Amino acid sequence: MTQGPTVRDIAAHAGVSIATVSRVLNDQEHVSPGTRDLVQQAIDELGGRSPRRRPSRTGAIFVRCPYLLTDYFGLIVSSIAETLDLHGRQLVLNAGEAAQEVPVLGSLPARPGIGGAIVVLPPEPGEELIALQGTGFPFVVVDPREDVPRDIAAVSAAHFAGARSLTAHLTGLGHRRIGLLAGPDNWLASTARRAGHVSALADAGVLLDRQLALPGEPTVRFGFQAAQRLLNLRDRPTALVCFNDKVASGALAAAVQMGLSVPEDVSIAGFDDIDLAQATRPMLTTVRQPLGEMGRIAVGLLVRILDRHRLDALHVELATELIVRASTGPAPR
Repeated sequence: MTQGPTVRDIAAHAGVSIATVSRVLNDQEHVSPGTRDLVQQAIDELGGRSPRRRPSRTGAIFVRCPYLLTDYFGLIVSSIAETLDLHGRQLVLNAGEAAQEVPVLGSLPARPGIGGAIVVLPPEPGEELIALQGTGFPFVVVDPREDVPRDIAAVSAAHFAGARSLTAHLTGLGHRRIGLLAGPDNWLASTARRAGHVSALADAGVLLDRQLALPGEPTVRFGFQAAQRLLNLRDRPTALVCFNDKVASGALAAAVQMGLSVPEDVSIAGFDDIDLAQATRPMLTTVRQPLGEMGRIAVGLLVRILDRHRLDALHVELATELIVRASTGPAPR
């Protein structure tokens, strides 16, 4: 049985690159009509049959982000939407906190018109992600809540390194009694950031005082209440490391209400570097996560999976950056 021409044969005959031929065969955009005609003409002249290859999956991309699309999540989803548009892919958005109560992952493979998915901080247990992966349905996880198997594509920030750099900044300023307003105990980011915090304390010869570590939801309210609790201790901490900038802003409000000066009496630091970090007074020292880049990388991984390209790295961890502002200073004497 005679085989059709290869992609390399077509590229050489048409005088174009192999990548251009691949884009034409996959009906991708960014190829001029004239070039498409050249490629099709080469196929006709070389035997009239396109190369045998598994077609890429078509259809819209389902983006699940079951949270309010403000600051943190809004930046990630906006980046995903913009990058999908550049790739000529339509987006179906599933967002809002009410979406957490509606199971959707299991139905995605059979949903008409859906070619793949990007799920952001999925609230579903890891077993559901593993089950979805077992169907062969292509998807990428952004900022997973739990550890995901190595064969599931995932993008996250370097939580451990970011938290370690933040606490090291504080110990470098002389702080030794540092409160930790952590995130939920069952979040992967919480575990990694706590480990980074403990590592930096150990470098300074300090053991974590469990009385100073409080887990909670990443909200302004939790930050306010937890900070009040720690700052009312007889031997109160001289610094507070917060799970995110929202928690830090709540802690800052609590300190001010108690008549404490920041950073003279207590230093306060956050994580994420959303706009809120520069709206507080004083502005927050924090750790910048590359939120937009997380969305772009997720789309890039998914497009390569859809085009059936080989991926050597399925788990991508993006570097964070310590941003020092006025909310941290030397430990009080």
